[in-house]
Parts: sequence; C-alpha cells; structure tokens
Amino acid sequence: MNTFANRKFIRVLMLGAGLDVQGGITSVEKLMLDYAPPELRIHHVPTFAKGSATRNVAVFLGAIATLIQALSRNQTDLVHIHFSDRGSTFRKLILAFITLCFRKPFVLHCHGAAYREFYAQLPRVVKGLIIAGFSQCAKFIALSESWRDFYSKSFHLSPDQMVVLPNPVVLPAEVPDRSQQQTITFVFLGRIGEHGGALDAVRSVIAFPRQDKGAFDLIRAFAALPASVRAQARLVLAGNGDVEQAQTLIANLGLADRAVVHAWVNPTQRDQLLANASVFVLPSYNEGLPMSMLEAMAWELPVIVTPVGGIPEVITSERNGILVQPGNLTELIEAMKRLIQDYQLRNELGITARNTVRALDVKHYMQSMLKLYVSTLE
Repeated sequence: MNTFANRKFIRVLMLGAGLDVQGGITSVEKLMLDYAPPELRIHHVPTFAKGSATRNVAVFLGAIATLIQALSRNQTDLVHIHFSDRGSTFRKLILAFITLCFRKPFVLHCHGAAYREFYAQLPRVVKGLIIAGFSQCAKFIALSESWRDFYSKSFHLSPDQMVVLPNPVVLPAEVPDRSQQQTITFVFLGRIGEHGGALDAVRSVIAFPRQDKGAFDLIRAFAALPASVRAQARLVLAGNGDVEQAQTLIANLGLADRAVVHAWVNPTQRDQLLANASVFVLPSYNEGLPMSMLEAMAWELPVIVTPVGGIPEVITSERNGILVQPGNLTELIEAMKRLIQDYQLRNELGITARNTVRALDVKHYMQSMLKLYVSTLE
C-alpha cells in the first residue's frame, strides 16, 4: 500500500551536488527546489560541496547518515539521485545500494557530459557493479533521446524505466530590443579550460572531468576574425576553471580592449550578461544538455554551439542556432563573422530559439516531474 496515498504530497529526498557547487546540476537542483508544486516536499541533501577533499568526505558521510535515517524512519517516499561521471557515479552507486537495502524506489538523473568516454574506460567488473545498482532504479531520467539510448543499453534498463526530460529553463517575461546594438557582444558561460591539456590524464580519475567547453577555441577564433570585423564586436566569458590562463591568452593575443573574462557569476549577474549580449557561443567537445545554452535561448539569443550530447535534438542549424564542429576554428570564425554582419539573421535565430525552449519552461518541467514521481509510486 502506498504510504503517500493518504497525504496530499509526496516526500522526495534529493541527493546531489551542494547548492554552493558551480555547474549545471546545481542549477537544475535549485530550479526543482524553487518551483516544486504544492504536491511535492523536496528535501535536498548535498553529497559533494565546494572545498577540500577532507570536507567532501565529511559531506558524503553526512549524506549517507541522512539517507539511512530518512529510510529507516520512513521519512521519504522516494529518493531522487542526481549524478554525473567519475567520482559522482561511484558516490551515487553507494547511495543507490543503500536505498535498495531499504526497498525504497529511487530515480536516477544523469547529467554527465563525458559519460560515454568515462564508461568506455571502466574495467568490466566495475561496469558490472554499476549495472547491478543502477539497473534497479524505478525511473532513469536522460536529458535527450540519444542519451536515453546510451544509458538504456549501458545499464541494461527497460523502456519502462527510461524517461527523457530535457533540462528546464526560466523564461524571462520580457527580452531587450537588440536592434540598435552598435557593438555585437558574444557571451560564453561555462567551465573555462584548454582541450587536451597536460593534466587530462590526472583529471580523468578524480571527481570532476574536464568537460571542455571550448573556451580557448573561442578566444582564438575571436582573435582570428578580420580586424575590421572584430572592431564591431566584443567577447565576454564567465565561468570557473582556468580563468587566469584565459586572461593571459587574451593579453598575449592583443585582445585586452575587446575581450574580458569573469569568474563564475550568480544567476542575477548571468541574466544581466545575457540581457546585454548579442550572441551566445558554446563550442563544447562534450555536453549533456547545457543549461547555459537553454538560458541564452530563453533570452532570445542566437546560439553558436556544437552537435554534441543532446544539443542536436534541440538545435537545427540555420533555424534556431548555428552548429559548428568541435575544434573547427574555421567554422567557428565564419559563424561569428556572419552573426556580426547580419542583424536579420541574429534576430530570426533568436526569436526561433526562444520559441524552441518555451516547452522547457520550469513550471511544465515540474509538472512532468510530479507525474514521474506519481507513476513511480503507483
């Protein structure tokens, strides 16, 4: 008999990155907490946080204790587990096994941009452990159809377990009139890193992968624009990672008067950057379904992105954005040049982009999540 049947709400224990962690998973968690309908009581428990390894061991042990207490005292109806690749997978596998011991249903929600590469490198015995735990989930949320197919095959999941639910977005009530912009501002939001750096081998085995977003490619492409074209534009990057190296590259390329790099920005600062922008650029090598791209589209910005992860299922090149191949600076330069010189194209792509993400409005998203939870408990 369902324990929630006599109540007007469902109790959800949500396990994932701490709300102080910078990244797309945290953005989704915050939206779920902020826009949860009255029928849901979501309690967030961090499994990872900003800070030292020692602190994170304590945070994870605290998450285990909280989970066991909630399960043993019947304080939750189901467990929602956000996870990514590397260390995140192994932490959440432990939590999944604990939940199974108490025979509570759990929902897995994967955000890993580089999960294919990560999973392919794992020994067979490790894959077997992951399958043993993750295949027992009540539901598995994938960000796109292509990711659904990958996880279904990799984790031996049935069609009934799989749910495709793209990331949510908040649609601004109004967007600015950009028709009179004299300078075309390109904005990049995400982790700043150099693809193929010397530390890749080390970073491949720790908690967070590089998840390269192509920031350094973007800086080099901007520098390679014809001087007369570049004089009409500026470049703004904001994110965590190799911020100082990006600033050094900008200085070395003589772009100090046309380009700027900020550290990670809060939601208010992010919205201000997007409101003032002309074009959003994210030339990633790996993606799940980037929150920053969806947020830019909600602000009616044309986007230049790459056909990786779930992006091709949202972006049709020349209709609601422009697709360029990862690492292809020639294509990136040409796309930037076109959008600098063609206001009509910028405007048309931006309008279509905003219309595309209307279906991803967070209020619709949370109603879909509620239905998923109800079906899990029925």
